[in-house]
Amino acid sequence: MEKVYLIGGLRSHIGLTGGLFKTVPAEELAAAVLQKIMEKYSCVLQADGLLCGNAVGTGGNITRLAALKAGLPATVPALTIDMQCASAAASIELAMTKIGSGMADILIAGGFESTSMQPVRVYAKADPRYREEGFTVAQFSPDTTSAKAMLEGAERTCQKHGFSREELDAFAVRSHQLAKKAREENRLNEIVVSVFGSEGDEGIRDRMSPKLAARMPKLFTEEEVKELLAGDSASLPIKENVDKQNVLQEQKIPVTPLLTAANACLMNDGAAFVVLASRQAVEQYGLRPEAELLAGFDWGVDPRYSPEGAIETGAHLLQRCDLQPEQIDVFEYNEAFAVISALFARKYPELTARYCPWGGALAYGHPYGASGAILLLHLWQELKQTEGKLGLLSIAGAGGLGTALLVKKA
Repeated sequence: MEKVYLIGGLRSHIGLTGGLFKTVPAEELAAAVLQKIMEKYSCVLQADGLLCGNAVGTGGNITRLAALKAGLPATVPALTIDMQCASAAASIELAMTKIGSGMADILIAGGFESTSMQPVRVYAKADPRYREEGFTVAQFSPDTTSAKAMLEGAERTCQKHGFSREELDAFAVRSHQLAKKAREENRLNEIVVSVFGSEGDEGIRDRMSPKLAARMPKLFTEEEVKELLAGDSASLPIKENVDKQNVLQEQKIPVTPLLTAANACLMNDGAAFVVLASRQAVEQYGLRPEAELLAGFDWGVDPRYSPEGAIETGAHLLQRCDLQPEQIDVFEYNEAFAVISALFARKYPELTARYCPWGGALAYGHPYGASGAILLLHLWQELKQTEGKLGLLSIAGAGGLGTALLVKKA
């Protein structure tokens, strides 16, 4: 396999649903950042393609629409990839394999998302899932059509592993505090650009504290959690918990809901792209590699516990590359839920300081189709500014999926 180099990349500020970019269609947000990419990395005008993740957009090949709106040459092909939350990471992985196999020399990869502009869809009337009011969340598993499937999976995972709300909230507080510190130290200035008048990431709460986190509303009631654990028509049955749950119900022992507006990420808008190149392109265009992409890996887990995908996929990639966790200087796992952070800390307790050292998605936000590229951009800067050598990013996706990438600083 030929070497694959990260030349650089950029991301937008990350907005909340109905916030910074509330009137900006996803393709327009993507185009604005792509124009910044073209200004900074002129080699992309000769790119062999644009590969982008998008999860809740209007459908079709929305990446091609974004490319044309951005003014990329019409000769540059475009491809949209939907692996939900893992879409951008999957796009980068595909770009890496195309360059590594000699099929391309320069590729733009990443993703973009606008939950503010998320359309409402309607199933065909003959479809048994048809509802007149339509739906916004696709079906990820044959066992449920719940619009809250990801939240339900996170709540189940919290209950399965026996985490406390205080434990989960502590990771949320950590994320906001680290993100605030990184912002104050201008750690991300090289990779963040203003578009449509944006001035900063909208989700970082400067005053997040254990006391504030404890006041944040729960996302499920006690009865809803009992239903999740016992299994019903709207959620998957968890066989190992059924007997326990029956006992709880008979004895009227309360079940504490754990997922809250603090320890689960909010909904976001954003766009992020990276520029990848072969050695031949580096020499031809006089490019300076910032990092090398060494390996990628995809994995599947039980969709009832989808957050486990981030941990399992990262662990399998390390195993395939014959690396010990201690050899990784920075881990950028997507903090869609604090339970992912808690799972990481439980598996690698001695490495938690290396985990999302500048904060994660609990603070910055999680624009689904863009998050994998955001992770890579943050990872690059962390390795660059802390003299690290190896970095690993991993992200879980809806339906029980995960994508991980191994990166070495050039």
